[in-house]
Amino acid sequence: MKIVRTVPDLRELLRPYRGEGSVGFVPTMGALHEGHLELARRARAADDVVVMSIFVNPTQFNDPADLAAYPRDEHKDAELAASAGVDVLFAPGVAEVYPPGFTATVSLHGPIVEALEGAHRGVGHFQGVTTVVSKLFGMVSPDRAYFGQKDAQQVRVVRAMVADLNIPTEIVVVPTVREPDGMAMSSRNRRLSPFERARAAHISAALWEAEVAVANGIVDAGAVVQVARKVLSDNAIDVEYLELVDADTFLPVRVLVAGPALLAVAAVIGGVRLIDNVVLHPRA
Repeated sequence: MKIVRTVPDLRELLRPYRGEGSVGFVPTMGALHEGHLELARRARAADDVVVMSIFVNPTQFNDPADLAAYPRDEHKDAELAASAGVDVLFAPGVAEVYPPGFTATVSLHGPIVEALEGAHRGVGHFQGVTTVVSKLFGMVSPDRAYFGQKDAQQVRVVRAMVADLNIPTEIVVVPTVREPDGMAMSSRNRRLSPFERARAAHISAALWEAEVAVANGIVDAGAVVQVARKVLSDNAIDVEYLELVDADTFLPVRVLVAGPALLAVAAVIGGVRLIDNVVLHPRA
């Protein structure tokens, strides 16, 4: 595996694959875990060369303390990336991505950026996401890019950006990788104490209870949400949002009648903000 830090070096490495093979891309902010490695393995199985980026993007953090606390260990990340079959690790500095005088932004509008994370973190959060992802796509020019279902809203936003800007990159969504107790893997999990980590497992348990309720025929959105909310409240979990939205439009769902709905949650445990979701399919 080769590590590069500049766009010219990256493009020179990838030049032999242009027109001769496919380039798979896994964008990350580092602090790699099994979820990231599964994305890399999926790319390895489908593409001729696999690029992973590690860049902690400052523009998508609305809290400077959260940015400062984000875990960083490039040496360990490089070892993990190599073990998952990554060929090129792109680890640019902030000045490489946002050079002096940089003023461009990529902004989307509508419920997909205004609901859930957008409502609680501000629409600037997704502007930071779309701006940096569009830049990374321009740097790597991947045939496919791999994202995890855990960040369902981010995936939807990236899909919309790719469609709107005619970017020739296929977005591949990989199911959420979970711990044995069901908790979604996240770099933030390592900031939890053992006691907090045990409580956090109830987040995925709440989503699972809602999934069971829908499988048993409950279609009223309020009732479905209440099933999950009770699990969270019974375990004293501070909920930032728990909402049922259309999986495509991100508009609120009142009754599950057709098509998939996304039950998404953001909760804070021990000062650590965690997100998760499940896609619900009403019975025919």
